[in-house]
Amino acid sequence: MPIPTSKRVGALAFAAAIAFSACSSGSGSSPAASAAGGAAPTTAGSTAPSQAALSGAIEIDGSSTVYPITVAVSEEFQKVNTGVNVTAKFAGTGGGFKRFCNGETDINDASRPIKKDDAAEGAACAAKGIEYVELQVAIDGLTVVVNPANTFATCLTKDELKKIYGPDSPKDLKWSDVRAGFPAETVKRFMPGADSGTFDYFTEVINGKVDSATQNATQSEDDNILVTGVEGDANAISFFGYAYYVENKDKLKALEVDGGTGCVGPSEATINDGSYKPLSRPLFIYPDVKKAKAKPELKAYVDYYLANTNALSAEVGYVALPDELLKKSTDAWAAAAGG
Repeated sequence: MPIPTSKRVGALAFAAAIAFSACSSGSGSSPAASAAGGAAPTTAGSTAPSQAALSGAIEIDGSSTVYPITVAVSEEFQKVNTGVNVTAKFAGTGGGFKRFCNGETDINDASRPIKKDDAAEGAACAAKGIEYVELQVAIDGLTVVVNPANTFATCLTKDELKKIYGPDSPKDLKWSDVRAGFPAETVKRFMPGADSGTFDYFTEVINGKVDSATQNATQSEDDNILVTGVEGDANAISFFGYAYYVENKDKLKALEVDGGTGCVGPSEATINDGSYKPLSRPLFIYPDVKKAKAKPELKAYVDYYLANTNALSAEVGYVALPDELLKKSTDAWAAAAGG
């Protein structure tokens, strides 16, 4: 049987924290563990690809948001393909694309689309002759959280979030500066690092420009560090993927967001139907198409990912894709890699 959600994500958080602190480059890594016993999950109406005697190594880097899904997939894949070693890392979407477009990895996890004209991303892939395909694997609701001791904030508007995280936000920002009636206590800000796709997405939709953000926040590519920061300070605030909130509900309080049509909180229903605006977003993997054609184990891995992403995405706290979006990804992969 699949590992229960809380145990699987909790184990990922622990492994990620250790790997992050041990890695001098600032990117975390964790070989996806091979668990004994149990059948691999499949989505309704799908079958897991059957591959005999596959062997080799697959390396994946990129988004810390997509990381829990990838590790869950990798754990289950290795149960039925014991000769394949899958290693997952979380340098952030941008950091991962730098490695991917330099030919160092087989797949990049991404919480935003590739920047096609960026020198370190799309342009670098083109220069290296690296062919890729964008495959959506889940839906996320970027979740704004505060400490449970914060009893005054329940919903923030886009403008109020910009006061907190915008490029002009002062170092000594107080909650009373965010909204009249809030206490005159200094806001303790945490946020993802600049290589994170979560950072890119948030700054674009809230601040109006990618990478435009306050310099007065504690940043980390490791979402578990952000969780710990908010847990430890009554005046703290942060944002990250919905799965990390789900796993830490007992330590955090999720805020509703008013994107212009009223306050809406993150949930599977509001993320899926798009009413959690503007912080619902797609999550992707980018496989190297040429490598997949040359490495049967990589082709089989991506086949397996798409066959099982809905079950495992939901298990680790994200929202499964509607059938039409999953079919779009499956068709795109078949057209790119064959079969």
